[in-house]
Amino acid sequence: MFAGLGYLVPPMGGGEVQRASSADKGSPGEVAGAIEALYRAESRRVFATLVRLLGDFDLAEEALHDAFRAALEQWPREGVPENPRAWLVSAGRFKAIDRIRRNRLFEPLDDETAESLVAPDDASTIEHEGIEDDRLRLVFTCCHPALPPDAQVALTLREICGLTTEEIAAAFLTSPSTLAQRIVRAKNKIRDARIPYEVPARDALPGHLENVLRVIYLVFNEGYSASSGTSVTRHDLSGEAIRLAKLLTELLPEPEALGLLALMLLHESRREARATPSGDLVLLEDQDRSLWNREMIAEGTALVERALASRRFGPYALQAAIAAVHASAPTPAETDWKEIAGLYDVLLAAMPSPVVELNRAVAVAMRDGPAAGLALVEAILGRGELAGYHLAHSARAELLRRLGRAHEARASYEHALRLTRQEPERRFLARRIAETEAAAGHGSS
Repeated sequence: MFAGLGYLVPPMGGGEVQRASSADKGSPGEVAGAIEALYRAESRRVFATLVRLLGDFDLAEEALHDAFRAALEQWPREGVPENPRAWLVSAGRFKAIDRIRRNRLFEPLDDETAESLVAPDDASTIEHEGIEDDRLRLVFTCCHPALPPDAQVALTLREICGLTTEEIAAAFLTSPSTLAQRIVRAKNKIRDARIPYEVPARDALPGHLENVLRVIYLVFNEGYSASSGTSVTRHDLSGEAIRLAKLLTELLPEPEALGLLALMLLHESRREARATPSGDLVLLEDQDRSLWNREMIAEGTALVERALASRRFGPYALQAAIAAVHASAPTPAETDWKEIAGLYDVLLAAMPSPVVELNRAVAVAMRDGPAAGLALVEAILGRGELAGYHLAHSARAELLRRLGRAHEARASYEHALRLTRQEPERRFLARRIAETEAAAGHGSS
């Protein structure tokens, strides 16, 4: 299994929710199902708007859950409203006001504060206030330079995307308690430093862009190749990352923002081919390319061309260019590995890292043969930088397998299996181990 080759997932949907919400009334089960679908698709957008309106993460989270509880009580009787998201925002804000009033029995809420919190009843007014852009506003808040980089990522994954503390801790290779403390400190910093819930002014945007792009890419990474669990992908995360990137490029069409969007679209285009119907992993070279989304490929390739034409491009645009070369190959045998290896040379110079070096080694193996790639992979592992990275060991195992060194390949596959937490990857590695055992047994007979 080669590092960096082939990933994807579907955008976050809303059609099912909209069809359910257009009904006047339904059975209690149908309404409950519509609310559950709405929670999955829209809860973090509702939360982002409540953060803007209430000015407090924890209060907004409580208001969000209060609003959905109210929907479970009222919608079976009254029907699903025409604009369920705006209804939830309005209900959540009123619930928050009630909660504040209850908590201030001995400190009455003054009229000015109450007025600042009161939500308009008109759903169209709430939409006009910018509900569609609230998650982008919140991304800039969570990625504010005043916050430590690790806190920016953790807070965005928790508050924008709704990952659990345990999921984020697994991605960061840290404990849930440590991660929770990091998030609490970040929230306190936002409150104490009065970091605004807004997109920065245009002249200040470039300074914030690098942080935002990094966080969006990490969200997408977790979506197209989930760090753990039973699924290869997490459709909600990758789709949301693409949506946020599109909003960002509309606001600030900088080359690296265009490059990141292109990279995600090109990876996303292969979603349908990345796993079997039963959920097993399919490597890039084995994918059915007729399943690739040609519209996404065309859109991503055009964005790559725009980004590279500026000559102010960076690592995201270069990675997108590599993905575009893969996407343009009609068959695996027609992949231009010379071009890909050359692009990795440029990328490694622009962004030195052992993971980029590993991906370059794979490209060299495909261009010059597995022995050339293996020497590079073993040099990387020998430095100890990727000792805990399962894809490095699986890449070594794959190259050893192609060289006919089955016993050594099996040991590397087993090492990779011990490190990975994603079930489809574990099944893939187990199959490879069985195949190399058979090959080793055949070779010794």
